[in-house]
Amino acid sequence: MVNKRVPDWLNSSLWSSPGPQPSVQSPSSSPTPLNDDDDRSTRSATKSSTVTINAVKAGGSASDGEFTVERPGYLTAAPAVIRAETRHVPTRAKAEIRDPLSSNSNYHSDDENGSSASSTTTSASAAAAAAAISSAEDISRQAQLCQELSRKIINMGEVRRLASQGIPDGAGIRATVWKLLLGYLPTEKALWPIELVKKRSQYKHFKEELLVNPSEITRKLEKSVILDDEGTVIEDKGALRRSEIPQGEHPLSLGKNSIWNQFFQDTEIIEQIDRDVKRTHPDLHFFSGDTPFAKSNQDSLRNILIIFAKLNPGIRYVQGMNEVLAPLFYVFRNDPNEENAASAEADTFFCFVELLSGFRDHFCQQLDNSVVGIRSTITKLSQFLKEHDEELWRHLEMTTKVNPQFYAFRWITLLLTQEFNFPDSLLIWDTLLSDPEGPLETLLRVCCAMLIIVRRRLLAGDFTSNLKLLQNYPSTNISHLLYVANKLRVKSV
Repeated sequence: MVNKRVPDWLNSSLWSSPGPQPSVQSPSSSPTPLNDDDDRSTRSATKSSTVTINAVKAGGSASDGEFTVERPGYLTAAPAVIRAETRHVPTRAKAEIRDPLSSNSNYHSDDENGSSASSTTTSASAAAAAAAISSAEDISRQAQLCQELSRKIINMGEVRRLASQGIPDGAGIRATVWKLLLGYLPTEKALWPIELVKKRSQYKHFKEELLVNPSEITRKLEKSVILDDEGTVIEDKGALRRSEIPQGEHPLSLGKNSIWNQFFQDTEIIEQIDRDVKRTHPDLHFFSGDTPFAKSNQDSLRNILIIFAKLNPGIRYVQGMNEVLAPLFYVFRNDPNEENAASAEADTFFCFVELLSGFRDHFCQQLDNSVVGIRSTITKLSQFLKEHDEELWRHLEMTTKVNPQFYAFRWITLLLTQEFNFPDSLLIWDTLLSDPEGPLETLLRVCCAMLIIVRRRLLAGDFTSNLKLLQNYPSTNISHLLYVANKLRVKSV
């Protein structure tokens, strides 16, 4: 059988990533802390395949279960516990966007030699011209998005089209656009205030009910209310007699409905959430540090994840969810509208629930081997690569035996948040969230494009070098990456 070769437009040196380059690291950057807790972490999942992650909407419940996912033993003989490991990319300067069609781009192929001084000057001039064009396009797209958001009825088709090209950072409109794309805001603008008040009030109720310590509930029971001769209410703060404490509120109760028993069961998950939240983007002062602002943001992430876990007992908290939550909260917390920024925690919670509803099956171990589980999704990526670049697929999976699960598990479960720096990941999410087919299909196209962009290095590599390359993806022009991903969509149609 004749192997398919990659299309000429993809085989151009334009799409090849540069060789390893030193990245500009911010002063606050620090490597991801490693400790024994990582090895002991497990995922929680439902015992029934019918559990829905969107318990907030459906009001359903599910049974609990604990499980571990084993990493394939490609490095050691004995299997080890695998999780959606996170790696933190040092913060770089503002994401650089170049014209994806520019033949003078500074992103050369892997096997190109260094250019002469004259070519360097030409390349710099071309880069400056491309930057000017890109800036003009950003301004135009910003104006168009602002115009669309000012309409009484939002044209979601146009908003999706514009957002898929990247939302300009300076516009301060990414928060509103993401809320629209995730269905948190209705298309009728007049309904926004009503909907926001309702949702934020509902989240406040969740916090009051789900974040309260059982001792506070018991303390309330210790207050007996009596009336004097004139009918005036008098609070007696004397302790409630042991015989009068309901069984469900007794700290030693083992009943399934006991608030104390449930509290002790939740303690382990809450401790895991605390550890992960503290490790979220240690290179960003927004999430990390001892400042009141950073601690406040950490508290918000913690609250959201705990409430989510309690409302979704079949899935609860899975390590890595904090990395998926972080971009949403960062964008909403930095909304120029002060009222929206102050309510970022509530808005983020509902958008987080909506986003994960499309990926819920990836977090259920019982579904791992089903047609909707994570292994099935990774297989789809493999088939997608075979369809578009059979030569590369054959070299990776047949010749060098690089199983896509070795690198794609983290790519898919964490939505690429750990493969690129933070500004670049926001641009990728603009495209993921704007796809009318849902983010999963676009995610697979982007992952496939990531492989094709570094195809020359992969074709020249062996198992060790290719695995290292894909588990530590090199710096890449995001504009080019998204362009290639879009071309793969066109070819598939």
